[in-house]
Amino acid sequence: MIMSDRWQDMRRNIPAQLTVLAAIGALLAAPTGPAYAEPVPTGPVNADPVSADPVDWTPHITDGEVWALAQVGDTVVVGGHFTTVTSADGKTTYKRKNLMAFRLADGAVVDFAPKVDGTVHALATGPADTVIVGGDFGKVNDIIQRTVTRLDLTTGDVVPGFTAPVKGEVFTLARSGSRLYIGGRVYVDGRSGSRGLVRLDVGTGAVDKTFDVELTASDDRPVKVQDLTISADGAHMMALGTFTEVNGHARSQVAMFDIVGPAPVLTGWRTDFYGADACSDEFNTYLRAADFDPTGTYVVVVTSGHTSRIGLPCDTATRFETDPATRRPTWINYTGGNSLYAVEVTDAAVYVGGHLQWLDNPYGNKTKGAGAVNRKGIGAIDPTTGQALPWNPGRTRGEGLRAFLVSGHSLVVGSDTDQLGHEYHGRIGLFPER
Repeated sequence: MIMSDRWQDMRRNIPAQLTVLAAIGALLAAPTGPAYAEPVPTGPVNADPVSADPVDWTPHITDGEVWALAQVGDTVVVGGHFTTVTSADGKTTYKRKNLMAFRLADGAVVDFAPKVDGTVHALATGPADTVIVGGDFGKVNDIIQRTVTRLDLTTGDVVPGFTAPVKGEVFTLARSGSRLYIGGRVYVDGRSGSRGLVRLDVGTGAVDKTFDVELTASDDRPVKVQDLTISADGAHMMALGTFTEVNGHARSQVAMFDIVGPAPVLTGWRTDFYGADACSDEFNTYLRAADFDPTGTYVVVVTSGHTSRIGLPCDTATRFETDPATRRPTWINYTGGNSLYAVEVTDAAVYVGGHLQWLDNPYGNKTKGAGAVNRKGIGAIDPTTGQALPWNPGRTRGEGLRAFLVSGHSLVVGSDTDQLGHEYHGRIGLFPER
């Protein structure tokens, strides 16, 4: 199980008779559905992956919230729902409508000020100093650009010739070479019903008709893709969403595709860990985000759910190997009833963010259970053991941290609050290499 050393020592001192009784009680109280044994941690815990002290020179977004981050060259692009940005010293104010950008080297706000008339939920690096923007909008710079657009980073203008015949709401973008995958509640012109997942040409925005993925939801839930992640080698893509079937095959809220060839292939990888009704029904899907490790060997999925019971997938970070024969989690880390919204996997750490208060907390239910460690709004997990790393900068929780970006050996974060690492950082922060 995922426990601290202190808790393990306490267990060793419990008399054998009480241990047996506790085990019987745990079996009687176990939830219905699939049971997954939590792994016994092995090996040393890694050192802190990045500094817990954010740099002092990033700019501040003074209202709203950040939903997405992307890097184009030496520039970080920030998307969300906001109107005002200030320089790091607070002396200069910039008007920015849901998009802004700053230099990674020194935090200087750059002259990138497109006017987007709705929330930006997703960003992806485009070709030739451009950025691809997805969200819930209809116009950019008073030009009709529904839900997805491509912008010149130097001018802020819409790239000529990019016109995507889609509408709806984009929640996630993933690019692999000339292919752009968009997920959300997405409708293609001339077709009825939400597609959920569409592939476009990154240069023109044209719909790729060879990408024919049929997602089916149950219980009258709308078809929606919440997040997409592509392995570093471009071979595989994972999708999270409301679906229960993909191309007629059972896939409960998560599916993996081979995307090397011209047409996508649903792989044999699957898990029944994420039952449709396992967590709170206030969410169409309680799966929030996923990320492959740099080698593509495994993927980590984070969830919300408002339910804390051992064996259930709610409010957890969970590692799965990408081997198609693997259906069981390698490890599960519980928050104890608080949502996770973002995950970023590096060689050294699995960074998680959201509305969390604790990690290593399988025995908590909106409480700090035995063995839990404090991790307010942000934390890091050892990729091998599944235990929380010592790294603990803290942040004001707000609704939750939504965006990570790894640049070299630094970590950029975007959220909806202005306290990070016990300092004022308006919705943006950067943790440097130690």
